[in-house]
Amino acid sequence: MEKQTVTLSQSEWTVMETLWQRPKTLMELVRELADSAHWAKSTVTTMVRRMEEKGLITYQMQGRAKLFSAAVSREDVVAGETDSLLKRAYHGSVSLMFSALTKKQDLSKEEIQELRDILAQAEEGLQ
Repeated sequence: MEKQTVTLSQSEWTVMETLWQRPKTLMELVRELADSAHWAKSTVTTMVRRMEEKGLITYQMQGRAKLFSAAVSREDVVAGETDSLLKRAYHGSVSLMFSALTKKQDLSKEEIQELRDILAQAEEGLQ
């Protein structure tokens, strides 16, 4: 069975960033997102409800409060977002994406070596 690609809106990223740290109650989310994103309680409540309906977050009852947690991993979301960007912006060409990234960035020798190591691991996987 093929994994479904997960992409998030900017607002969903904001909520997920807090839940990837640790599960939180609605009131903890409200406090944290009021400070970091300047969201009202109603905004947080609406986002949580919508994200729960989409299967992005889940909850367990903790006493009378719901303890919300991420239902998808950061790694799965990053993979989905990367795949989406690759298809949209680079027509699926990894070499075009890397070319654009390396031309735009001032890469250090360490970063260049990391890229070489990644490519060497990918090549070993093909053998």
